[in-house]
Amino acid sequence: MENTRENRIVFWLFLAPVLFAFLMVVVIPFFLGIFYSFTDWSSSARAGGGLQFVGLENFSESLKDPSFLYSFLLSFIYTGLNVLAINIISFALALMVTSAIKGRNLYRVGFFLPNLIGGLILGYVWQFIFNNALPGLGEVWKVLAPLAEPENLVLAGRSKSVLALVVVGTWQYAGYIMMIYVAALESVPVELHEAARIDGASAWHRLKNITVPMVAQAFTITLFLTLVNSFKQFDVNVSLTNGGPSTMFMGKPIFGTELLALDIYRTAFVANNLAQGQARAFIFFIVLVIISILQVRTSKKREIEL
Repeated sequence: MENTRENRIVFWLFLAPVLFAFLMVVVIPFFLGIFYSFTDWSSSARAGGGLQFVGLENFSESLKDPSFLYSFLLSFIYTGLNVLAINIISFALALMVTSAIKGRNLYRVGFFLPNLIGGLILGYVWQFIFNNALPGLGEVWKVLAPLAEPENLVLAGRSKSVLALVVVGTWQYAGYIMMIYVAALESVPVELHEAARIDGASAWHRLKNITVPMVAQAFTITLFLTLVNSFKQFDVNVSLTNGGPSTMFMGKPIFGTELLALDIYRTAFVANNLAQGQARAFIFFIVLVIISILQVRTSKKREIEL
């Protein structure tokens, strides 16, 4: 009994610093944020002093703001494109580096390296590529001459800028997701493929009927990770487009590539409306939780079907 009690004490002593940090950095700020979202909190000094409780005013104003609604819609579109692109490319890369190709370990390292680059740096690098490198190639090669025209710059149009965000996000994150698929693919018994090959099954049928069902759990994990990561995209959005170019939505000029995280940041720290920014963050959190739960449940059901 004494040993059990001592083990419990030692366990909680080692766990205490982590729990304290988690409470101070995550739990307490989260609930304080919910409280502040129902007030008129801002960084400006007040003549009367103290916070004023405003109820659901911050939430209603956010839901009426065209920039917030547009950012919400754009985040859904961007997330859908990004999740699709990342998972397709990652799975294809995983199949390649788990095949008998020469230098596959070198390829694994090369594909994973972009994930180690910070999002802000990555955005500025690709901004240079889109604004300078590609037009430069257009001046050298006549086939790419249209790229040298100012109106044809990738970041000059809203739709092309959104696609540029998808390209950069995929380039950065595909290598990380690839490693998850690699681990899943390497756990598939080789005997199943050999038996199917002897029975005359083609590569496509082996992929469809053996590989995909066997790595179904990996799809659940990767879809969750890419979904959450895409919705929370901020650093690449800031450094690559900074929300531009502008567009019109509901009769109001707004930032054409401003994703939800950037809209929340600008509301809180640029417009100095901290309470409304927190309200938007809370709405964002609720929607993200609902979507994540639905995605995991759907993927789990799909696993059983496969």
